[in-house]
Amino acid sequence: MPDVVVVGSGPNGLAAAVILARAGLTVEVYEAQATAGGGSRTAELTLPGYRHDVCAGAHPMALASPFFRTFDLAAHGVELLAPEVSYAHPLDGGTAGVAWRDLDRTAAGLGRDGAAWRALFEPMIRHWQQVVEFAMSDLRRPPADLLTGLRFGLRVLEQGSPLWNLRFREQAAPALLTGVATHAITPPRAIPAAGAGMLLATLAHAGGWVLPRGGSQAIPDALIAELERLGGKLVTGHRVESLDEFGSARAVVLDTAPAELLRMAGDRLPDHYAKGLRRFRYGGAACKVDFALSGPVPWQAPGCELAGTLHLVGTRAEAMAVEKTIAAGQHADRPYVLAIQPGVVDSTRAPAGGHTLYTYAHVPNGSTRDISAAVIAQVERFAPGFTDLILAKNVVTGAEMPTHNANYIGGDISAGAVTLRQFAFRPVPRWNPYATPLPGVYLCSASTPPGPGVHGMSGMHAARHVLRKEFGIHTDPRDLLRASR
Repeated sequence: MPDVVVVGSGPNGLAAAVILARAGLTVEVYEAQATAGGGSRTAELTLPGYRHDVCAGAHPMALASPFFRTFDLAAHGVELLAPEVSYAHPLDGGTAGVAWRDLDRTAAGLGRDGAAWRALFEPMIRHWQQVVEFAMSDLRRPPADLLTGLRFGLRVLEQGSPLWNLRFREQAAPALLTGVATHAITPPRAIPAAGAGMLLATLAHAGGWVLPRGGSQAIPDALIAELERLGGKLVTGHRVESLDEFGSARAVVLDTAPAELLRMAGDRLPDHYAKGLRRFRYGGAACKVDFALSGPVPWQAPGCELAGTLHLVGTRAEAMAVEKTIAAGQHADRPYVLAIQPGVVDSTRAPAGGHTLYTYAHVPNGSTRDISAAVIAQVERFAPGFTDLILAKNVVTGAEMPTHNANYIGGDISAGAVTLRQFAFRPVPRWNPYATPLPGVYLCSASTPPGPGVHGMSGMHAARHVLRKEFGIHTDPRDLLRASR
């Protein structure tokens, strides 16, 4: 039995595994699926030669996350491609808010709201690393840069309150920001959603929302290669039924949702902790629809054809109404659709002349409905003629999501509702959210701080605790990563 067993091979589990292996420990990773990577896998889901990202598609944190900045994906062979437009938000009538990587160009395209957009984001972009350090922390200590933390916090409070329209005069700028906040699958005028929106919109102008050449699979593949170089082992196709399988390991690190911990632990957990895990709420879900296309999407609004990511929902008011509908457990007639077109920078995703389009739409948790017709209608709304380009599609309903990732309970790709309480207290209120009451057993999934996203930070935070408490190693994980380069 190795020193440490990691269950789950998503970016957080692999981040923990690499750090622990770098500390000189023997590490084995167990993955239930036939392919490793969790939410960062790539597969031919429609037609031969069309490579689709199974869950995560665009990766703002691949450049920004303290874990990935230190690990250095580029040094491990991952080519990160930055579209000229990080994301766009089309509106009816052939106009759009366009978030160029260049802040000045973005502001210039937002009319009367250009100055307001610049004032909102310029201080954040200037100190983006400090913003990320705060947002990606374990949320248990004040930011090292208090002034930047205060500026960020005040902006989040503004956009998470009835004051959110105070600085804007037109439609494009508020819609552009709301589209990002709605990633949280919760009404966007809420503190956690506003925080996610401010962070991701800042990163759109500080490096961009990159796409790995060849697909998201490149990220876990690089982590796995490093783990194996360090002597670690990956076992795929092995669903862990009980923690008893690893009784002699000194530590077990779980890149799993709380529901999976409950299943594997059986009756070993103390009642109070088990009850806390059962109270953990799972949020709205995603219905994923991938398309193989005969050509690029014919967006009506200029700039959208250059965007890696697009948010299709209409105005800020429409987005708010749609997410309230989802939160009430109902399907929206015109849902929020997130679309990614990797072909704007990566020609390897489809045969010559072809394109892939990644989309997901927000649906209620547990939804069994195929809403691909509504997704097509939303794309067609902003790109007339889109339907004629469709060669094939692949649909995964919210209820089917757990079949390829057990952490997505009911289709919740955030691994837990992004509410104010669960923003910091994931999965239960504890000073150390990664440690469980079971000796040597830790959580490191997106169900722990700092929450969802391909950033590896939950894994890094958990690994720090494992090293200190179980092995008496106090070296900072980032120093261990730097030493491996």
